[in-house]
Amino acid sequence: MRFYLFSLLFLVLINLHAQVYSYETKQNGKTVTHRILMDDSYLVETQYVAQPPEFILTRGGFYTQTEKDILVDFEFNSNFEKDGLKQMKLQSSKKWKHLSTPPQELKGKWLMAGRMTDQGERKRDTSGPRKTMKFLLDGFFQWIAFNTDTFQFFGSGGGYYTTEAGNYTEHIEYFSRDNSRVGARLPFQYELKGSDWHHQGFSSKGDPMHEIWSKRN
Repeated sequence: MRFYLFSLLFLVLINLHAQVYSYETKQNGKTVTHRILMDDSYLVETQYVAQPPEFILTRGGFYTQTEKDILVDFEFNSNFEKDGLKQMKLQSSKKWKHLSTPPQELKGKWLMAGRMTDQGERKRDTSGPRKTMKFLLDGFFQWIAFNTDTFQFFGSGGGYYTTEAGNYTEHIEYFSRDNSRVGARLPFQYELKGSDWHHQGFSSKGDPMHEIWSKRN
């Protein structure tokens, strides 16, 4: 397993909590936004260009934090074929900006657990290596499709979301499969049934859908 020390300029370690952060770097003449979502055990970093829209990479997994740094063991890395990285040591900086939004429902990590069909609920096992996960935190969201055994990456997208009176709306800021989808607004209806999130509306392709998502610890 290769080990990667991810260093930022002018590093000053700070005590991080479950929040969303952002900072910018310059790469090949482009301004790259780094979006970081982290709860008390899981961290996702995504890099993208806002204008013109360009997805660069995303990577994430469970982490441990010490006084000096954060060690992330990746479950996915969209850039794996190029860099071979399965682990990252991350140090935070005062340049990280906390993105503050009003509290929203549906906060947490969710795994695609099934769909509603004409015959009723059709559930699937979420314990396998092939996963589709949504990570919602502080009004921001990201979905990722990946395989923890083979380290295959199938796609990702994210941005910010709102919830109100059973309506859930996604605003896409980056999308690995199609940069032209950036700026799209996708409205859905949602309902919490026990530990499941029922998600109903139309996909980014315009296809009707009724998905079932289950909370991931």
